[in-house]
Amino acid sequence: MGYSRIASAAGLAVVASIALSAAAWAASVEIKTASKAPFGSYLTDGSGRTVYMFTADKKNMNACTGSCVTPWPPVLTTGAPTAGSGVAASALGTVKNGSEEQVTYDGKPLHYFVRDQAAGSTAGEGITHFGGSWYLLSPAGKGILPNGKELAGGSTW
Repeated sequence: MGYSRIASAAGLAVVASIALSAAAWAASVEIKTASKAPFGSYLTDGSGRTVYMFTADKKNMNACTGSCVTPWPPVLTTGAPTAGSGVAASALGTVKNGSEEQVTYDGKPLHYFVRDQAAGSTAGEGITHFGGSWYLLSPAGKGILPNGKELAGGSTW
């Protein structure tokens, strides 16, 4: 009985990971805002999934590669990203990620967190992992700390 519960949990984790990976490969990604205390307004994709910045990334350069992409998949697009409500279209762009295009905001490559299973989940906020910290991103292009204040300078670059 214990084995079947473990197998079921492992199977659900694989399905969730596949679903998030498939979402990360969407055609034209919309970036919009959501709001949640204490963070205020922060960026999400068109279906409300939170997107994150990584302090180890450089402007228009993704540092999350290899095993990092398993928990932190890039937000990929095959078309130009579009600005939803509260988002500056001029801040949206892309950067090469292998043979794919990763969405950027104010030059910051955007990432999902695999444990965010529902719209509005912010489970990745403030985690230090893979040589940097992961933060929500404000519509002004600045990282948001877990206490809702903006990251000094907006990023580490």
